Amino acid sequence: MRKLILIWSFLAIMIPSLSQELYCTVQINTQQVEGTEKKVFETLEKAIFEFMNNRKWTNYNYEIEERIECTILITISQRISSDVFKGSLNIVLKRPIYNSSYNSTTLNYVDRDFLFEYVEFQPLEFNENVFTTNLTQVMAYYVYIFLAIDFDTYTLYGGTPFYEKAEAIVSASQNVSYEGWKPFENQKNRYWLVENFMNPAYKPIRKFFYEYHRQGLDLMFEDAEKGRSNILQYLEYLEKVRKQRPGLFLLQVVIDAKRDEFINIFSEGSPAEKIKAVNILKVIDPANVTKYETILGH
Repeated sequence: MRKLILIWSFLAIMIPSLSQELYCTVQINTQQVEGTEKKVFETLEKAIFEFMNNRKWTNYNYEIEERIECTILITISQRISSDVFKGSLNIVLKRPIYNSSYNSTTLNYVDRDFLFEYVEFQPLEFNENVFTTNLTQVMAYYVYIFLAIDFDTYTLYGGTPFYEKAEAIVSASQNVSYEGWKPFENQKNRYWLVENFMNPAYKPIRKFFYEYHRQGLDLMFEDAEKGRSNILQYLEYLEKVRKQRPGLFLLQVVIDAKRDEFINIFSEGSPAEKIKAVNILKVIDPANVTKYETILGH
């Protein structure tokens, strides 16, 4: 009987660990606020890590090896008071590629509008329907962005329910004084990121996310030529959006995440593929023409 109790106790501990969605690394850089008490940042780092990784965010059960890999680097630029901080977030999301050890970056974005309060040892609480604290609102928002992008890479438009949750967080944050939530502040913030993802006019970007990963990268380790050929075709989705809306925030976010990967992929292509790829990449990312021209030299 005692053995049975021990088995059930072990399962009770293990089952939650198999169901969490994220494997999120959290780091806090405090070099810009040298001279202040640092223990609070260690506590904050641990609290955010537990908030991101130990909370159940969906109705899906994930095996440990299926968890979504992401990183949040918080750079504290100013300690306004003992409990009020200002800084930025570097948000990175990765996706494993089928039948390989390679992880592809799907998001690499810096959010510079991050002002928050944190009282040491205070629990991080979050309610989907109301604004709690800016710290937890921002963290939960990016959880749903992570989930949405990841789902979009496996199923066409599969991330929609999670973009909707991110939209709900944005809506709940419209009457607060914190920056990053409102459409009139600037064209590159949390409001516009999820708006662009959900805007029907920019659906080709989400279609690109799905086909690029499922019919491109996931295929490349079995048939590199076919995968590369498919990716070349899918770049035209981004070209279409670029011609429709030059300077679109979301398009730049996607390109920033994929630029180095594009260069690596097409550096191994045929001469014809290289020329066509470079011509498209110059159109969708004109600020980095010289980087893409290196493809032709390989």
